[in-house]
Amino acid sequence: MNNSLPYKRILLKLSGEILMGTDSFGISQEACLKIAKAIRSISKTGVEVGIVIGGGNIFRGIHLEEMGLQRTPADQMGMLATIINGIALQQALTSISCRSKVMSALECPKAVDAFSWRKALQYFAEGNVLIFVGGTGNPYFTTDTAAALRASEIQADILLKATKVDGVYDKDPLKYSDAVKYDTLSYSRALAEKLEVMDATSIALCRSNNIPILVFNMNVLEEGKAVGALSQENLGTIVKGE
Repeated sequence: MNNSLPYKRILLKLSGEILMGTDSFGISQEACLKIAKAIRSISKTGVEVGIVIGGGNIFRGIHLEEMGLQRTPADQMGMLATIINGIALQQALTSISCRSKVMSALECPKAVDAFSWRKALQYFAEGNVLIFVGGTGNPYFTTDTAAALRASEIQADILLKATKVDGVYDKDPLKYSDAVKYDTLSYSRALAEKLEVMDATSIALCRSNNIPILVFNMNVLEEGKAVGALSQENLGTIVKGE
């Protein structure tokens, strides 16, 4: 395989909502398969692909807290939702003959592997796409933080965050027509201006480990389109440097 992308190993952060497709809740088989095909196309270039997926299409811990649950069990329910999503995505990958493993920070031994750094590196060497679920395994941390943590542990060349918009703006472009997009940002500026890139813990962790963050539109994650899009230097907003 010839690697046509400028990376050896990537960490792709996906929201749970990307698995809903046009549905308002849950998992769409069509959307799952679409994402799986895009991931396979990236993996076929020779890039090692790690994925962290959220659970917002099923449960959001912060919203459950508002319903009267304590934060810890609410977050645990959210972590369980990411395990469901990870298994669904793995099954979609299996259906198109793409090898993958699901590794969870929240132990669920009869369903998925427990996360182990050494085991993850072994799975990469065996040609697997890795799906990291269960968040960090602890409450009070987002899946963005889990993505930054896993990216650091696996020494990813870049953290790719798929969003509903095509980069980072000075204000919400879905609400304000005069929103200005940033092509590049420093970690410090993203933190100081509280721009909606990722949460502060995630950005600080990426800065500490010198992992650039690329924020881009999730619509490029289509078979036959993903590899070309990720090869573009001007795709989305890149966060790096002090």
